[in-house]
Amino acid sequence: MSNPWLGLPLGDYEGHMQSPGVGQLAVLSDLFREVLTMRSPQSVAILGIAGGNGLEHLETAVTKRVIGLDLNPDYLDQVRRRYPQLSGLELVTIDLAEQVVDLKPVDLVHAALIFEHAGLDRCFENAVSLVAANGALSVVLQRPSEEEPDLGASPFSSMHRLRPHISLIRPEVLRAKLQVQKFRLSSEAARPLPGGKAFWMGVFLRE
Repeated sequence: MSNPWLGLPLGDYEGHMQSPGVGQLAVLSDLFREVLTMRSPQSVAILGIAGGNGLEHLETAVTKRVIGLDLNPDYLDQVRRRYPQLSGLELVTIDLAEQVVDLKPVDLVHAALIFEHAGLDRCFENAVSLVAANGALSVVLQRPSEEEPDLGASPFSSMHRLRPHISLIRPEVLRAKLQVQKFRLSSEAARPLPGGKAFWMGVFLRE
């Protein structure tokens, strides 16, 4: 079966994420900005980069190497067109849930809403392998809501194809797996969202 992300237009995804009832795109951008300010990485990898939301916060004088990984090559083409000023941008088409990443590790790996779709097996291993010594892994997870389903109502019918493929991850489960890999939780934050949902972001340091 083809991965549903390959048939999802970027405009539908971004339109859904910034719709009033969802309101997630701007919050994700702000969380990425926060971790960039916190860590000032010389190199960063974004897992599931989609259209590059938040890349405008990068300080090119500080962050010289930027890697964007995504399953959908059309998304990566959009990133390339949107951010021509990022001379150190490397875009990699890869199925993080199935394939093995073979790249030089970076100072910061940012994984926002990727584990909910790609799981905590191969994708988790890829994330950990990309973090350099003394580097950091920032993870954004969606917290559940009693009022709203994991994938909220959307005017974009194409989004409904993702519904069977979403599995929310509890922060304590992620924390336990990363502790085994010698990662220490450095900071965490929560951001409320419409419909009673929330984002949780944890920044883990490799010891």
